[in-house]
Amino acid sequence: MSETATLWRPTGPQELALVEQSGWTSWPPRLPEQPIFYPVTTEEYAIKIARDWNVPASGSGYVTRFAVRKEFLDKYDVQLAGGREHAEYWIPAEELDEFNAAIVGKIEVTRTYPE
Repeated sequence: MSETATLWRPTGPQELALVEQSGWTSWPPRLPEQPIFYPVTTEEYAIKIARDWNVPASGSGYVTRFAVRKEFLDKYDVQLAGGREHAEYWIPAEELDEFNAAIVGKIEVTRTYPE
């Protein structure tokens, strides 16, 4: 079995509905204005985005957790979006199918906002 890394993704209701339609196994294609897919490395950072950005933008926010094969992630550098506590991966939209294929198990919702 290959080693995995746990990632987190803050999301709004529309994206979450598409994840549910996939059987909780993949992320939907990016929209034209979304050139990257950015899963984050900590639950705390995902909570902040879901609560502080997704809720005002769409009325609710969700934190998801999922595992990705580490050997796949190793080809990407962790990016810092404004500080050490804001670590994320930048997956180009055109590589999202490969990313989804590297997900091990199901994508699960760990938190919902507002609670």
